[in-house]
Amino acid sequence: MLARAREFLERKGVESPRLSAELLVARALGLERLQLYLQLDRPISAEELTSARALLVRRGRHEPVAYITGQREFYGRSFEVSPGVLIPRPETELIVDLARAAHVRTPCASVLDIGVGSGCLAVTLALELGATRVVALDISERALELARANAARLRAAVEFVRGDGPESLGAREPFDLIVSNPPYIAPQDAAGLAPDVRDWEPAEALYTPAGDPDHWLVRLARASVERLAPGGVALVELGLGQATRALELAAEAGLSARAHRDYEGVERVLELRRAD
Repeated sequence: MLARAREFLERKGVESPRLSAELLVARALGLERLQLYLQLDRPISAEELTSARALLVRRGRHEPVAYITGQREFYGRSFEVSPGVLIPRPETELIVDLARAAHVRTPCASVLDIGVGSGCLAVTLALELGATRVVALDISERALELARANAARLRAAVEFVRGDGPESLGAREPFDLIVSNPPYIAPQDAAGLAPDVRDWEPAEALYTPAGDPDHWLVRLARASVERLAPGGVALVELGLGQATRALELAAEAGLSARAHRDYEGVERVLELRRAD
């Protein structure tokens, strides 16, 4: 079954066909992925075969594995995901690493997550930092419902707010840490994306407003000026090749800034601090 599943997905041109085959066959058999190789001689029932075929057909249409299985791991925890909500990425875990390092230097008792999505950042930071106040903001009610479910299941104390950007929060105490993985792909670059992303994940979580590539960087820089506590830090995920412009905008806003590279050498996270 594993061999045929991999061959089928290779023919369909999906990314990581072997990994996809293992995850989906494991799902059909009710096993963890690593358990597959401990049971290679296990007979397969007709019902299991039918179940596996249905999952593989969906993947063959480039539906992301995370949407098929309904879950994705992020920073060692399993998060529920569903269509209409951005799938957590491994590169976003760099924000958590940087937040933990900042927390060692200056404790981050309050956190604001702008664009919460599945809740992977807000929930993880609430648990990893032990923050006493975590506020998560998103305009999508579907994303907020999913994030609330993940927070409840993982027992993370997070306040969820629906709104279009940090201006929606009104008057609040400043935050020690602000994080965001905003839409940063230019709409004209959509054709170059993998079908798994372009055809399945929500456009509002992927693309910058047409004609304004600086939209979210400007708003997040303004939020850093207005809502960071003294000594606080903001961490913003960047797209490929965006660091130079992001640093320019930070300087224009009067912020101290630097870009951090991810494990592939891409300048992935912008760190912002108030100059005062």
